[in-house]
Amino acid sequence: MRAELAELYRYRELLVMLALRDIKVRYKQSLMGFFWAILMPVLIVCAGMVVRYAYAVASNKPLSLIDISSLAVKSVLWAFLVSSIRFSCQSLTSNNNLVTKVYFPKEILPISAVLSQLFDLFVVGCVLIVLLAIIQHEISLELLWGGPLLTITIMLAIGIGLLVATGSLFFRDVRYIVEALLTFAIFFTPVFYDVSMFGQKGHWLLLNPVAPLMEGFASILRGQTPDWPWLSYSFAFAVTVIVAGYGLLKKAEPAFAETI
Repeated sequence: MRAELAELYRYRELLVMLALRDIKVRYKQSLMGFFWAILMPVLIVCAGMVVRYAYAVASNKPLSLIDISSLAVKSVLWAFLVSSIRFSCQSLTSNNNLVTKVYFPKEILPISAVLSQLFDLFVVGCVLIVLLAIIQHEISLELLWGGPLLTITIMLAIGIGLLVATGSLFFRDVRYIVEALLTFAIFFTPVFYDVSMFGQKGHWLLLNPVAPLMEGFASILRGQTPDWPWLSYSFAFAVTVIVAGYGLLKKAEPAFAETI
């Protein structure tokens, strides 16, 4: 494992080049340009606003700026996670010439897919920071937790990306299964809603490893510290998925050329 990680480090420039290539291809000759980066988060926020407004009317609890800010931040992170998994799933099959004709650590392809989505996250994140500044959102030290929360989210995206990329290479219907799961997963993840809305049964939703991360971002926006035990659970799950995904990819790598 140490030798393989060292080899991956030696190919770090290729990793960056592939990520930049994905970014250029995505925006080249694009009518909307960088606005594509904020389109999906905006659509998710709009859908979430409908859900939260309906809940506010039903419960007679008006929406606050904190609720709207939390919804916006969680929507941005969810859009990043979904896009990372979606592009990682296709990263090996869509680069068959590289996989079959050029030697390099194949895990670079799904990882570069995640890194390219970080650019979109950066663009929409800058817009979001400006909007939060306009509404004069309160700044607290708890916002520093955003770094660890984002890191765990990226780790989770890379781990799942490695798994689905390898799986889709051997079983082409994995791509369609992933698309179906990503479509409905948002309803089982506290993006449009908060876990507290479900009372004592809300902890069952936290078994979804993404849920503690979303709740963590919501907490720091309210000036509260994220729930340590559940955050540790998400971190442990992310590490496990990365190790499993990396191990599966390296074990199956010799058969890539024949399978693709």
